[in-house]
Amino acid sequence: MNSPTFVESPLSESLVRDALARATDRRAVDVLAESLGLPSEQFVLVAARHFGLEALHMAALRGCVANFEVIGFVDAWQRQCVMVTAPDHRRLLVLTDPLDTRTRAWAEQKLRRHRPHAFTWALAATDDLRAFLTVAEKSVRAMDAVGLAPQSAATDASLALSVAIADISAAESPIVRLVDSTIHDALKSEASDIHLETHGGGLVIKYRIDGVLEMVKRVDGIEAAHQVLSRIKVIAELDIAERRVPQDGRFKVAVQGREIDLRVSVMPNLFGEDAVLRILDRYQLAGQSRQITLESLGFESHVLDFLRELSRMPYGLLLVTGPTGSGKTTTLYAALSEINTGLDKIVTIEDPVEYQVNDVLQIPVNEKKGLTFARGLRSILRHDPDKIMVGEIRDPETAQIAVQAALTGHQVFTTVHANNVFDVIGRFTNMGVDTYSFMAALNGIVAQRLVRLVCPHCAQSESADPALIARSRVNARDLERARLRRGLGCAACRGSGFKGRKAIAETLQLSDVLRDLLAERAPLSKIKAAALEAGYRSLREAAVAAVLGGDTTIEEINRVTQVE
Repeated sequence: MNSPTFVESPLSESLVRDALARATDRRAVDVLAESLGLPSEQFVLVAARHFGLEALHMAALRGCVANFEVIGFVDAWQRQCVMVTAPDHRRLLVLTDPLDTRTRAWAEQKLRRHRPHAFTWALAATDDLRAFLTVAEKSVRAMDAVGLAPQSAATDASLALSVAIADISAAESPIVRLVDSTIHDALKSEASDIHLETHGGGLVIKYRIDGVLEMVKRVDGIEAAHQVLSRIKVIAELDIAERRVPQDGRFKVAVQGREIDLRVSVMPNLFGEDAVLRILDRYQLAGQSRQITLESLGFESHVLDFLRELSRMPYGLLLVTGPTGSGKTTTLYAALSEINTGLDKIVTIEDPVEYQVNDVLQIPVNEKKGLTFARGLRSILRHDPDKIMVGEIRDPETAQIAVQAALTGHQVFTTVHANNVFDVIGRFTNMGVDTYSFMAALNGIVAQRLVRLVCPHCAQSESADPALIARSRVNARDLERARLRRGLGCAACRGSGFKGRKAIAETLQLSDVLRDLLAERAPLSKIKAAALEAGYRSLREAAVAAVLGGDTTIEEINRVTQVE
């Protein structure tokens, strides 16, 4: 544990007595902090030194592990007092109000009843401790079923496709409570995916929040892991007896009067099976399609102009590329919403339909019934559409039909998986699409990523690390005019220092020169040179601009984009 920085203490016993006297309907520590007029971080240092406590800031708290065996989570939240284990294995009893003698006496009594091991009192800011407990809350919720008794998950699991999780405690089975509480907390945390990973000792539960995996809890016991996976497979209508091959399914959960879809993928591993649940809230944008704009995604002005220009073209192909979870479909919906005036017939085919949009015909792919992207797209063309959105180009047949549709007077919006705008050309060529036809149909390409934003509630200015700058190949001259920021971690961002995400992108508009070069399969260096002359700006440049503007950090763009 790092030693706190020495601060000359402005505290005195008279100030403490005055704060206690004035604390009628407020905490004495809040009155004392207000009297000193110090920033939260500095007040913690001053108060800790005065009262003989150890000072803990958010960075130090993040390295500790909460222990709710002595002081339960509910008591810890209500009394703002929690036991933690530091990285050096010391036990710390953290509180936020050193003047609250009742809480200190209550905590000491709880410790004497449990195990009278040595511990050290520590002081943390209220917001920091709340952020720490907010992160820990997910672990507590997911472990409602600690001490699981072996039982068959299939005996009491409902075969219904819709699973209500409004009252988790009503479920008799601890397995059902564990699964339901995990889904409930994932939705509460705005997670996009739930990962259930089986290992030799049991089960690990993780959430993907803002594109980053966060471990929630470990469930001990391989039998418990198998029961949880069986429960997931039952409600997704999968074969619980089959553990040797991958399986895919889906189910719904009812939350606050609306249904949320979850796509399930189960994969065998060395110790059993893993499952990933993709959360798809298709009502998220329902009724708001007129308000969904490209500005809300955070794109730079030149990217917005590019997307709007290509969206308003009467025919041709607009491609958005990027990895899974990079916001491609949301970008296309934002573009469609801006041109959805009611004068054109707009049809989409997706797997699955992620958002519901008014006045748009949306078709979900159903491969079990034979409705594939290719078959659906052929049918759409007989439906007299003006604009078509294809959720993803996955196979040569769909690629061929999409290109032909763009060449015959339709405007086609679609996505494809590729790393950058130049790799897209190779993807279509490898799928057997005629290069000349593809170039004639293609209007432009957008390659995008999502980067986490520095939390506005706990952001502070920081100076650049020279070693990190050198590794990241960021221009030192640009840093002189930059306003670098970093989030310390607070309750609003669950202690991560990041809250929300924005899209960054590189664009490529097809000029006659570029079409000729691509059709001739010219060297990539020559194609990039021509693109640069036409104003091409790489994804990495867009990411660096976000850092220089104080929106994100260098570590974050290094995680998302490749150093050039």
